Amino acid sequence: MECKKQENLAFCKCTYPCSKRGICCECIQQHLASKELPGCCFPPDVEKTYDRSFRAFAKAWKL
Repeated sequence: MECKKQENLAFCKCTYPCSKRGICCECIQQHLASKELPGCCFPPDVEKTYDRSFRAFAKAWKL
């Protein structure tokens, strides 16, 4: 499967500088291994806090 990095970059709103930007499969693997979610899962105001925890996700989306 070919990575669609350029297309992914248009969607990626993460403000953290990272070598995995646009390479979603690697980004998701890294975050899940740390028991967190990638920045693209959060609203912009929450994403900027860099708190990628499941708790922050649930709070942001009021789950």
